[in-house]
Amino acid sequence: MTEFTVRMANRPGQLAELTEALAFAGVNIEALAAFGIDEEGYVRIIVADPSAARRTLRKAGLAFSERSILTTVISHEPGSLARLTRKLASSGVNIEALYLLNSHADGQEFALVVAEAEPAEHLLQAL
Repeated sequence: MTEFTVRMANRPGQLAELTEALAFAGVNIEALAAFGIDEEGYVRIIVADPSAARRTLRKAGLAFSERSILTTVISHEPGSLARLTRKLASSGVNIEALYLLNSHADGQEFALVVAEAEPAEHLLQAL
């Protein structure tokens, strides 16, 4: 999966236009976070089809950046997320974005955006 960070004006209808364009292109959104700061809006989306999302964003003339994400599943109990984040921090890995993708009794699936994927990937495999 890939995360796209899209910059747009912070005004009514912008998020609707973005999600409609992605829907029209058949892009399924796996996770989304949106927020506005003054006049600028930021939408972070995770999609399963990055090629179609990239084409759609370019066609819409939107400014965006993209990054690969890592995923991991942890137990669904108090302290699991704290242990995960402490393990990454203690190894010098900075978490730039964190998404809860799925949560159920068996576990919680998270998506992480990190600056250095390789060290984080090894740490996540050791969980």
